[in-house]
Parts: sequence; C-alpha cells; structure tokens
Amino acid sequence: MAEHPTVGVEEEFLLVDPRTGEPVPRNREVAQRAESLGIELQLELTSCQVETTSSVAHGAEELRTELVGLRRGAAQAAADAGARLLAVGLPPSVPHHFPVTDKPRYREIGERFGMIAHEQGICGCHVHVAVPDRQTAIEVSNRLRPWLPTLLALSANSAVYRGSETGYASWRSVLWARWPTAGPPPHFESVAEYDALVEIMRASGAALDDGMVYWDVRPSAKFPTVEVRVADVPATVGDTVLLAALVRALVMTALDDIEHDRPVKPLSAHALTAAYWRAARDGLSGSAMDLIDSHALVPAPQMLELMLTAVTPALQAVGDYDTVCEELRRVRVDGNGASRALAAWRRRHAVSDVIDEVARATLEGVG
Repeated sequence: MAEHPTVGVEEEFLLVDPRTGEPVPRNREVAQRAESLGIELQLELTSCQVETTSSVAHGAEELRTELVGLRRGAAQAAADAGARLLAVGLPPSVPHHFPVTDKPRYREIGERFGMIAHEQGICGCHVHVAVPDRQTAIEVSNRLRPWLPTLLALSANSAVYRGSETGYASWRSVLWARWPTAGPPPHFESVAEYDALVEIMRASGAALDDGMVYWDVRPSAKFPTVEVRVADVPATVGDTVLLAALVRALVMTALDDIEHDRPVKPLSAHALTAAYWRAARDGLSGSAMDLIDSHALVPAPQMLELMLTAVTPALQAVGDYDTVCEELRRVRVDGNGASRALAAWRRRHAVSDVIDEVARATLEGVG
C-alpha cells in the first residue's frame, strides 16, 4: 500500500458511585461536564456508561497521547458530576439491572430485547483501521477471525462481577454473546452475501438496524474502516495502545495477503467458538487454542508470541514495533485487567479492593 492505514479507538467506561462502587446513571451530566472541558462523550445504551472516541492516528505513540487526554478529561468530568470513571468490562458491584438511556433508539432496544438490554452494563473497546472499501473490509475480516480469541485473551478485564469471582477472565464476552448478532462473524465471500445476512437479521427483528450488527469484526456502519470489537475495554491506556497497534498490524498483514492473493485458511465455526470460550475463561493466565497451526492447546502467551511474529513486518513498517514489544513486556510483568482484578479480589475477597485497583489502572500513565 502507498500509505499505511490510520487507526482510531472507541473506549467505553463505567460510571460508579465513589463510595459504594455501584453504577450510577449520570452519563448525561458527565457528558455535559466533559463538553466544558472540550471533550465529546457518547452516551451508551445504559445511563451508567460513556464512550470516548479518538481521532484518527498514524502511530501508536500519537494514539497514546490522545487516549491519555481523553481518559483524563472523562475522569475529571465524572468526578465533577460526583461519579468515578472505571475502565472495566463489567462492574464488580452491580444493581439488579441497568437503566436504559432515555433516547428513542435505546428505548426501542430496551423494549424489544428485554433483560438482555437491561443487563447490558458492558464496556468494550472498538478499534477502527482504514481500508479502501467494504469488500476489502470483508476480506480482511475473514483473515482476522482466527486471531480474535487472542485479542480477547489479551484485553480480558471482567473477572469479578456482582461481588463474585466469575471463573472467567472475560465474563463480559460471555454475557455479550446473548445478543443474537454478537460474536465472531461467519466467513463471507462478498458484500452481497454480507448484506443479505444482515437483512435477514433485520427482518427477523434480531437487529434493529445496521448499528446492531455486533459481530466482533465487521465493516464499520459509520466509517470507511474495518472495526474490531472483540475486546473488553482494556484496563490501562498502555493496554489499549498495545491492542490497537496489534489490530492495525493484523489488518495490514491481511491487506498484504489480499494483494498477493494468498488464500484464507479454512476455519470451522465450532473450533472458533471453542477458542473463544477458552480465551474468555483463561485470558492470558492459562491455555489457548492455536487456530493458526495445530488446533492444539498451548500456553496463552505463546499465541501472543505467534501473533507478534506474524505482524512484525507490519509493525516495523509503521514504527510501532518497539512500542508493542515494550507493552508486551509490561503486560507479562503486571498482567492484564483480569489478572490485576483477581489479585486484588483474592487478597481479602473485598469488592472495594477490586474497584480501587480498577480505578488505579484506569488512570495509570494518565496523571
């Protein structure tokens, strides 16, 4: 490619009471406070959440600078509104349900999908990478499918939920799978095949509109990008930078495969489902299914090394290789969000310890 693709990130955050750690429905007030700081926050399905959106970036360090500013501003706006901002896939302490944000589209989703929507206090991270057109986005998506479980394991950040250890590094991904349009996408041969299946989902009522096509990698409904949506919101800015740099490098590697007409390796949907379950359960602390070479169980960090090897040429081409290696070394030492939260929980099984650890991680490197 003549120019390297740009990258952008959307991060969803939870708003909680500073004393109890329970989610608080203050997203409109927080968004208004953020606006006075020059930051635009998006309102999510539940009124306990806000979302930041970066502008397009050309490199990992450029993206880091913007994400630092967005988290700092969102945290300040939350504090000004009497809330605490948490980067966590699910709230460690929750009410019985989450109030749906009072917007017509969200109200309709709440009415149509019932408890799935009202238990939706789920925070993810979406990475957008520029591609030339929708057909290219679909061909890239086909090539990214085997890597989605590794990205999930890397970002896993929802191990404690409702004041309990879930037994999963990413319980968010398990709850998220209840939506009829969520999870890994099928392999598509064309835009026409993709659009035909989306129309079936809309006609059945499983999707309200294109924005409810929640597949973990898809052509963006809003931007000329391929959008990777598999991740829990990462615990730290460094974790998000690492995720975004790897996703862009995976997309670049896929684009090179497309340019040189390298075939897509066959991948059973059931094998992908099994790899997802393993990634959700173990995160980086246990085993992973190798969908690239053998379908065998291997130590989860080994899949990260395999990914790094696969995308090294792309990372070097855009100048992100050193950043990615440094962040991977940090994650090996500090752990991801799930392992950090579990360490806090297991000290004395106090949800307040988990919330304090999540809050520290949210602003780590932010100042």
